[in-house]
Amino acid sequence: MLHGGRNPAPSTRAPSIMDHYDSQQTNDYMQPEEDWDRDLLLDPAWEKQQRKTFTAWCNSHLRKAGTQIENIEEDFRDGLKLMLLLEVISGERLAKPERGKMRVHKISNVNKALDFIASKGVKLVSIGAEEIVDGNVKMTLGMIWTIILRFAIQDISVEETSAKEGLLLWCQRKTAPYKNVNIQNFHISWKDGLGFCALIHRHRPELIDYGKLRKDDPLTNLNTAFDVAEKYLDIPKMLDAEDIVGTARPDEKAIMTYVSSFYHAFSGAQKAETAANRICKVLAVNQENEQLMEDYEKLASDLLEWIRRTIPWLENRAPENTMHAMQQKLEDFRDYRRLHKPPKVQEKCQLEINFNTLQTKLRLSNRPAFMPSEGRMVSDINNAWGCLEQAEKGYEEWLLNEIRRLERLDHLAEKFRQKASIHEAWTDGKEAMLRQKDYETATLSEIKALLKKHEAFESDLAAHQDRVEQIAAIAQELNELDYYDSPSVNARCQKICDQWDNLGALTQKRREALERTEKLLETIDQLYLEYAKRAAPFNNWMEGAMEDLQDTFIVHTIEEIQGLTTAHEQFKATLPDADKERLAILGIHNEVSKIVQTYHVNMAGTNPYTTITPQEINGKWDHVRQLVPRRDQALTEEHARQQHNERLRKQFGAQANVIGPWIQTKMEEIGRISIEMHGTLEDQLNHLRQYEKSIVNYKPKIDQLEGDHQLIQEALIFDNKHTNYTMEHIRVGWEQLLTTIARTINEVENQILTRDAKGISQEQMNEFRASFNHFDRKKTGMMDTDDFRACLISMGYNMGEAEFARIMSIVDPNRLGVVTFQAFIDFMSRETADTDTADQVMASFKILAGDKNYITVDELRRELPPDQAEYCIARMAPYTGPDAVPGALDYMSFSTALYGESDL
Repeated sequence: MLHGGRNPAPSTRAPSIMDHYDSQQTNDYMQPEEDWDRDLLLDPAWEKQQRKTFTAWCNSHLRKAGTQIENIEEDFRDGLKLMLLLEVISGERLAKPERGKMRVHKISNVNKALDFIASKGVKLVSIGAEEIVDGNVKMTLGMIWTIILRFAIQDISVEETSAKEGLLLWCQRKTAPYKNVNIQNFHISWKDGLGFCALIHRHRPELIDYGKLRKDDPLTNLNTAFDVAEKYLDIPKMLDAEDIVGTARPDEKAIMTYVSSFYHAFSGAQKAETAANRICKVLAVNQENEQLMEDYEKLASDLLEWIRRTIPWLENRAPENTMHAMQQKLEDFRDYRRLHKPPKVQEKCQLEINFNTLQTKLRLSNRPAFMPSEGRMVSDINNAWGCLEQAEKGYEEWLLNEIRRLERLDHLAEKFRQKASIHEAWTDGKEAMLRQKDYETATLSEIKALLKKHEAFESDLAAHQDRVEQIAAIAQELNELDYYDSPSVNARCQKICDQWDNLGALTQKRREALERTEKLLETIDQLYLEYAKRAAPFNNWMEGAMEDLQDTFIVHTIEEIQGLTTAHEQFKATLPDADKERLAILGIHNEVSKIVQTYHVNMAGTNPYTTITPQEINGKWDHVRQLVPRRDQALTEEHARQQHNERLRKQFGAQANVIGPWIQTKMEEIGRISIEMHGTLEDQLNHLRQYEKSIVNYKPKIDQLEGDHQLIQEALIFDNKHTNYTMEHIRVGWEQLLTTIARTINEVENQILTRDAKGISQEQMNEFRASFNHFDRKKTGMMDTDDFRACLISMGYNMGEAEFARIMSIVDPNRLGVVTFQAFIDFMSRETADTDTADQVMASFKILAGDKNYITVDELRRELPPDQAEYCIARMAPYTGPDAVPGALDYMSFSTALYGESDL
């Protein structure tokens, strides 16, 4: 309170401020002889010293707010800078000031400042707002001295003495070892300047060479102390050396104010050291975490780069022209599966383990979760890995399809060449024959023979129509399957078709010529005609049979080879009837020969209707008989091969049907183990590692199955009815099993790390596990939101929706709606942990900065070790506040960035 109101009654002598200030407190700051009369007792020299000292002291604080005063009695008249000064030195907000220019506004602002001083336990008597507004210098200096006593001197405490006595005792203790220094008061004891120099040398000996100072040179001593304090200690020059030396008794209040600034500057040294140690600790943790982050980024980048390089190779679908080239591609793919991919699987697993370990360390050090750079999240790597495996699967399917296609192409090309060769051999000379004009000089019997022969040729031509269509169909299929030698096939097919069309035209032309001559020719040998008619189809049948018996075949199952064998047996069953037909045709020829011999028919020894001779028929028949056993042998060998392939299928299926369920069973057991683990964490870790070892020992069976799978691929077996498991299923399941057991082991290791870092006992860990398992109602190893809320309530937490939402943001930062056991124990341990916060680090920096809103490069390098100072300098943003100076750095945003937005 302010006693006496704002308008004290006039008197010839106003009571001294110090007569009434804090008169009822047990620990008075000043002795009665220190009182001063407002109008009469203030010496002009003292007034000058107080003006300079108090102005400098006020500016040392006002500059933090980006302002200062020039005239102490004028600049405080409107109350604005007075309120600002109180806000800076107290760290509290005062009532909103009035911005008007009228006297009433100024009085209101000064009253708000005086009320604030009174609220701090200071009793002011006879200091009215009107006197401050009127610019009363003595009252203004008295008010400033009151503020200095309350905020700069009152809190000084040395060995149970406080305020003035405490400050004096501190000065005596600090200067005791120095010669020619005897501090007994706050006026004449300081006139020679050695007391100021001793205080500086005691705390910063490198700033002053005390041995060179002389007691008889006070001006040099005082100027040295004041200049060093201003340059290196951030203590403004509050007095002039000449004023002190030229005054018999320097102003005690000015000296106390100046000395208190030295006290506050040096008493903060220990705080600065403590703050520096805290910052070093925080920065060391941060540097270690950043190295882990860099390691993760590099490993992730390398793995993603390998995937990026591998996928285009797997997506390359450039076809090859030969089976050998495709087999080489398949072998390269097997080398990739066998040699190149397994190390990358291990790197991916290690990357996930490193990521989880890093996140655990960040949580333990109260740091925000690590967010990898864009495109390098664990999910991004999993997505890229999925694309790799998808490309791998597509590439394998494409390789097998291409091998089937090339096999089919080779078969069709060979078939095309065989049929084309047979047809070309048949058509050889046919055009010349059709162009003959032998009918012009022939006898009637010869003409009739020529006509019959032409009819037989037409029959033969019609019989070959099917072969020409087959040749064209095969050529079309080769084109559709993108056969590499399609141009030559097309050219040959086109030549055959053009020749076929020409043969048709020539045949029609010759028939027309013969029919015109037919009226002149009547005699015909019916037997020759019958021979020709029966010999031609029989000959065509034999050629077709030879072609079929020599035709190559491709089968993939034993059922297919059995079908071919059945068809072959049916063909062999027709041979007796065919032999009867052959004998009948030969009988016709023999009958012709008998008639020729009997009747001496002039037939020139040949059948005029056909070129097929009995010798040809017998030769082709013998050839057919020879091809039949060869076909039997080929079918038998293929049947044996398919039986071998069937054994391979059964062998693979038997193993796969054991290994596949085994992997699934182990996956389920791991899931149960992670939920139902008992004993200490070390026991659980040992148990899991033994379990992992038993799984790894199963690897030879996987390798054996890989060997069987390679035999199946080499045998070109594409499906297996004896099992639903493919090698790809087994590989993926095995990789998931290894990854799952490794991840489970890593979770237990992280729990041990959390337990040791937080000082959690094994009993607490068991209680955490019991609570978690109790509320994990679905037994999935995770609690949903409702279960987690119920768990917290059971443990005594009483919280609203906002508090629960805050807790969920900690334990479930990805908003998946579930809480893992690791997140649960992190939260439970974090509730009682003593960890550094952003506010603590910010406060430490503020101490190093001398209570400024920024810190300079020189201050960082002076207070911190070199490497950590440079670390801060490289990461701190320039300070842009109104009080910024060259080289100022923003330590506030840097402290916030160390912990993320959650600690603000």
